[in-house]
Amino acid sequence: MLGGLALSNRIWMAPLTRSRATPDRVPTPMMTEHYVQRASSGLIIAEATNVAPQSNAWECAPGIFRPEQIAAWRSLVTAVHAAGGRIALQLWHGGRVAADRSQNPEPPLSPSGVNDNIEAVTVWGRNEEGIFRKMAAVPSRAMTLGEIQSTIEAFGLAARAAREAGFDALQLHGANGYLPHQFMSPYLNRRTDAYGGSPEARARFAIEALEAIMAEFPRDRVGLRISPYATFNGALDPDPEPAFRHLVQALDARGMGWLELADTNFWSGQFDRDRMLALVKPVFRGTLVANGGIDPDTAEQLIASGAVDAVAFGRLWIANPDLPERIRMGGPYTKSITRRFYGGGPDGYNDYPTLAQEKAAKSAA
Repeated sequence: MLGGLALSNRIWMAPLTRSRATPDRVPTPMMTEHYVQRASSGLIIAEATNVAPQSNAWECAPGIFRPEQIAAWRSLVTAVHAAGGRIALQLWHGGRVAADRSQNPEPPLSPSGVNDNIEAVTVWGRNEEGIFRKMAAVPSRAMTLGEIQSTIEAFGLAARAAREAGFDALQLHGANGYLPHQFMSPYLNRRTDAYGGSPEARARFAIEALEAIMAEFPRDRVGLRISPYATFNGALDPDPEPAFRHLVQALDARGMGWLELADTNFWSGQFDRDRMLALVKPVFRGTLVANGGIDPDTAEQLIASGAVDAVAFGRLWIANPDLPERIRMGGPYTKSITRRFYGGGPDGYNDYPTLAQEKAAKSAA
């Protein structure tokens, strides 16, 4: 259960940016097919979705700030529901993580316009040959107080649009060095006003963004994704615990429904899951979700022990659209094709077979 919402299992689909929307950030029929194929997930957390033109991060990542985008999401959500699935939307603002200026020629916005470690930013887009690859980030500038307020309002408007589109739940992307995480980082947030300085002040932006979201959507179905110890996209913090403890405690007091712990550092061989759990479990009473570097056996142990309520898998879902069935059967698991992760067509996106399809193909051979 999530805010009174019945879920079929505890095997969730993590949000995965795949850059299959149009250049105008409109979700495509290809995306609808992709999520319908994975409707057996307990909860699909749909990919990071821009809340405003100024959050223009990865190329061909979807948006939810224009009527045509909202209409396309509504069609997608309806199809997932018809297939028996539940789907949440991840609300996203890249902040300084931006390379594609085609939609917004203005510099990206960030807490303090810190650009001296801009090479740490990971952003993908098309090169001159039309091939998706890692791009050089564009230098950002510091947000004014007015821009902070308008960005918070954009999260609220995006939540309203997501409610109108029929989503079952929402998540704020507060991890991996994107805008809310940038405000949490004392390295990237050097403000001296109400949004910078102390741990409590650095957490203020994320709290107010979530308040705006919860004003438009049932708060017990609203969640947050965090990666307190991650250094991804240069969000450095030698002591993240005071700010993140305050953040989570404040959101628990406001009735936020769920919290996803993204173990982003596992990409470099460092696992932070245990210390993330130690940080948040004493101060958060809602649904806890683990993500990052978790295999099915470990997921079963985490859930059985009561450490978490669900596990959100990422890469396993890419190539295994029937992942709950494969886990129940003990595998096998298809390996994904990494060169097809971002951009392109259905190849490496919608052409991975289910176990039943594999069996039928063998029988027909």
